[in-house]
Amino acid sequence: MANNDEEMTLVLTLDEGDVECSILTIYECNGKDYIVVLPKDKDGNPKDEVYIYRYTEDEEGNPGIEYIDDEDEYEAAADKYDELLDEAEYEELAGDDEDII
Repeated sequence: MANNDEEMTLVLTLDEGDVECSILTIYECNGKDYIVVLPKDKDGNPKDEVYIYRYTEDEEGNPGIEYIDDEDEYEAAADKYDELLDEAEYEELAGDDEDII
């Protein structure tokens, strides 16, 4: 059985070479799916930025990612991710308040 706490990763091949990334989330925005990954440095430590790509699956369910060329599409996807972060932070704070009562 798979451990749900296990970190899911992928390797991106970029101009500077292969970069291992942690998968943070996959979400929907305007009818398309996006994936947010956190790149790691050569020592495996997380960097201070995230990458957002369009997420796809082929007819057999195999995952794929695509670079987002359109600036408006990227901005919409990034804004949606920011909203998700805000919601998660709010839920965490609200959950902390419930523990106090």
